[in-house]
Amino acid sequence: MTSLTRRAALGALASLAGGMAYAQGAAPSTIRIGYQKSSTLTVVLKTQGTLERQLAPLGVKISWHEFTSGLPLLEALNLDNLDFSADVADTVPVFAQAAGAKLTFVAQEAPSPAAQAIVVRADSPIQSVADLKGRKVGFAKAAGVHYLLIAALDKAGLSFKDIEPAYLTPADGRAAFERGAIDAWVVWDPFLSAAQRQSKLRVLADGTGIASYQRYYLGGTPFANARPDVLRVLYGELHKAGLWVKHKPAEAAALLAPVWGLDTATVEHANARRSYAVRPVVVGGLAEQQRIADAFFAEKLLPKKLNALDVALFNPGV
Repeated sequence: MTSLTRRAALGALASLAGGMAYAQGAAPSTIRIGYQKSSTLTVVLKTQGTLERQLAPLGVKISWHEFTSGLPLLEALNLDNLDFSADVADTVPVFAQAAGAKLTFVAQEAPSPAAQAIVVRADSPIQSVADLKGRKVGFAKAAGVHYLLIAALDKAGLSFKDIEPAYLTPADGRAAFERGAIDAWVVWDPFLSAAQRQSKLRVLADGTGIASYQRYYLGGTPFANARPDVLRVLYGELHKAGLWVKHKPAEAAALLAPVWGLDTATVEHANARRSYAVRPVVVGGLAEQQRIADAFFAEKLLPKKLNALDVALFNPGV
C-alpha cells in the first residue's frame, strides 16, 4: 500500500467520523481553508479580509493554511485536516479521486490555456516539442502542467516515456532551468510570467488547443453537507473577486504584488492570461477531466481507470 493510499484510507475514516459528527448537529463554526500562492482569488479575499466579514453573521471563523502545491492540499482535505481548497489545477482532483478521496466540487474557473507553457532557454537548440525526445523536463507532479506536457508530447508523436521527467516545485524548477540542470521547464502563472520577464526564454507551446487548464475549488464532503450556507458565501465572494481582478487589473496587481513578491507589471501580465471566471461545476463541464484521467492511466501514472465524472457537485443556487 502506497503512502498516498494509506493516507486516503485514513482520510476516509476521518471523513466518516466528521460526517457523523456533523449529522449529529455539531455543525462546524470554523472553516479551514487551504490555498497556494497562485490561488489568486482566494489570496485577494484573504488579503482584503472579505470572508471574515461575510462569514461573521453565520458565526463562522476562518483558519488559513498555505501549501506549496495542489496535491498535498487535497491530501489534507481528504484527511479532514481542511474543509475547503482554493483553486487547484484540473489534474489534481483526478489524482485525489484515484486515492479514494471523497470531495465535493464547489466551483470551476473557466479555461485559461495560455496561463501555462513549456519553455526552453533562449539559446537552446530545442525548437519544437518533438525535440524534447530524450531531454530532461522539469515540472510539478500532478499539476496542470503535467497534463499539458503529456498532451503536447502526444500531439508531437511522442509519449511520456520519451522524456526524462524531473519533478520539481516552481521555485526549484526555475533554479534548475536557469542553471541548465533541465532542458525544458513546464510551469504556470504567475511563475511563468515572472520567468518570461526576468529570464531569457522561449515558449515551445502553451495550452492553446492542447489543454484548457480549468481550475477547481473543492470542499470536504462532510463539510459541504453540513454547511452549504458557508459554501454559498464562498462561491459568491470568489465570483465577485474574479470580476474585480479582471475589471480592475491595476488595483488587483497592486494588492497581489507584495503578497507574491513580484512587481505589479508581472502580476498584471500573469492575470491577463487567467480567466478568473468562477462558475458552477456541472457534469457537462467535466469532459476534459475524463481525458486527463485516461491520459494519466495510459501512462501508468494512475493506479486504476477512473470515471472522472463520478463526483459530488455543489449547487450554489445561481
